Amino acid sequence: MNKFKKFAFGAGLAAMTLLPSVLTVHAINLNDNLDAVGTSSGQQKQDLTQTVGSLIQTFLGILGIVFLVLTIYAGFTWMTAAGDSKKVDSAKNILISAVVGLVVLLSAYAISSFVIDNLSKATGNV
Repeated sequence: MNKFKKFAFGAGLAAMTLLPSVLTVHAINLNDNLDAVGTSSGQQKQDLTQTVGSLIQTFLGILGIVFLVLTIYAGFTWMTAAGDSKKVDSAKNILISAVVGLVVLLSAYAISSFVIDNLSKATGNV
């Protein structure tokens, strides 16, 4: 098991080292092809930062829906526990985890919004 941990750590470190260069190459290719794809699909030209920003907002919206579903599920479990302390504790743990997830979600949204806005201002695409 110790060899597997070392291998997994080394593979993860190598992947994190190579990932920026791979993403840069793909971003350049993506940016070159955006005009052709946009023209053929009838969409208006949009900057890459705006596209990434809208993808992040969509992803965070989906995570917000997941939070809502978990909150409703925890409330339903708590209300139908009928005094069973295991079910109540389970519902409390789900609710606490959902709230922690919401805090992480809102923090991620604030950070990504800040970065995307400043990237847009820095590149002159306000």
